[in-house]
Parts: sequence; C-alpha cells; structure tokens
Amino acid sequence: MLRNKLWLLLLCTSAATAQVKVQYIEPAQTQEGISAIHSPHIALQDPSQRDRHRLILMIPGTGGSAASSRMFDSCFATMGYHVISLDYKNNVITTVCSKSEDSTCFDHFREEIMFGTPVSDKVEVDTLNSIVNRFTRLLVYLSAHDPEGNWGQFIKHGQPRWDRIVAAGHSQGAGHAAYLGKSFRLSGVMLFSGPQDYLQAYQMPAGWQGESSRTSVTRYYSFLHIQDPFNYEYQVQDVALLSKVATTDTVMVQPHTPVVSKKRILVTDIDKQDRHSSTLGTEFTAVWRYMITGATGK
Repeated sequence: MLRNKLWLLLLCTSAATAQVKVQYIEPAQTQEGISAIHSPHIALQDPSQRDRHRLILMIPGTGGSAASSRMFDSCFATMGYHVISLDYKNNVITTVCSKSEDSTCFDHFREEIMFGTPVSDKVEVDTLNSIVNRFTRLLVYLSAHDPEGNWGQFIKHGQPRWDRIVAAGHSQGAGHAAYLGKSFRLSGVMLFSGPQDYLQAYQMPAGWQGESSRTSVTRYYSFLHIQDPFNYEYQVQDVALLSKVATTDTVMVQPHTPVVSKKRILVTDIDKQDRHSSTLGTEFTAVWRYMITGATGK
C-alpha cells in the first residue's frame, strides 16, 4: 500500500509534469470567427509515456480559463492521456436557472452553450462559438499542426471520434460534460463538483439529466464534496440520476489513498477553504486514476 501511495504522489510532481508538452492555441487560429473568451485553449501530451489512445476534454467551470485546471490536466498527461482544456463562453453561472419556474431552463442553457442553438434567454452563444464547434476546430488544427502528437487519432472526416474521448468538467463544466455524454457515445464521463442543475421550484433535478444517454451510464463517474457551497444534496441527486443509481450509493474517499470500491459516485469531507474546487486538488490523484479507469473501461 505504501508503495502505491508513493507512486501516485510521484505522478504529479514538478519533475514528472516537466516532461509534458503543453501547447497554447488561440481560438481564432482554429477558425475565422471563433473568438477568445478568457485565454488560449491548452493541449497537453507527454511523449515519454505510453499512449493510452484516449483524449480527455476538460471543461472549466463558470468564468474559468483553460489554464484553471493546469495541474489536473498535467497529471492525466503523465498517465499517457492526451488532454485538451477548452476556452469557451462560460461567463453566465449555471444557477441562473435554479429558481426558475421554467422547467426547461437548464435544458436550454446547456443546449445553447453546447451546440449554439438559439433556445435560451439566459445565454447567447452562436454555433461557431459553441463547445462542440470550438472543440472540433481545435482538434482539426492540432491534427494538422502537430502530427507528431498523434492528435489525428481523435478525429475522422473532420469530426471528433467521440468513442475515444472522455468528457470531464468542473462545476458548470461538469454539466456540459454530462450533456456531451447524453449527446454522443463517449468513452466516458467524469464530473467534479457538479452539475448544479437542480430545479428548486420543483424540488427535482433538471429534466435533461433523466433523458436517455448515448454514453453508457456505467461510464459516468462523479466526485463531490459533502460541504460544497453549491449544495451537495442537489448535486448528488443530479449525478445519481445521470448514473442511474441511488443517492446513497456513494463511497467516501481520502487524500493520497487508492480507492477500493465499485461505486461511481465518490465523495470527500476534506477540510479545505475552497471546498468547491477541492475535487481538483492533486492530493486526489488516486481518485482521478480510479475514475478514469472506470470511465474508459481500461
């Protein structure tokens, strides 16, 4: 057990992540009309590691830049995964819909940001700047400009090979990752501190989370803090509905400790000032490894 703990700690040290190749790509370089929201997209890969032939798309939370999850992204790169952290329109907080009496508020919020469909009165995102298009154009760009990075394995005929892609997200980004899982047959889905899609007026999760999923529900893995200021009780109802399990079907995890379980909803009570972002702390590298192993099935 001690050897396992030491090995997991070494994964995210400065020495280990120093081998990671990091590229910063201005969104405007990928397609005319795509604009930068906060900063460049970030693409990461570790050429020294065995290629796992899976790409993790990391979607930041409200107001977060692509760089906001840099250590998280780098850790997965040291495990042999290709990683993209996306710059996208995330300036409107998801909870703008929490007290709405429109039961489709969250559904339309997600759809417009994901695809650019003009259905929400809370956000304004065109097709060009939707998550799916920004991600697709970035993949096309990387495939053309970094052939040695083997990004081309994740795209075919100009479209993402979704079955080789794991959608991950924090907070608002968790909801987008789950929405991607509903829309495409992904390799897997990893949710951190979200979604926040709970209709308080109806005391129930937003409807889209109960719809059929193109991605197997057994590939949805979630990590929450039980004292999250965005309300753990709401979050756990959301992820339980997405995963088709009971809200009590959870396992408590600890820092620097391998997970021995078959549960897909993981929770922590770690004492940290920022509990909402605690799930992205590198002390939980062992939890991340458990999640990605389950999400990819390998």
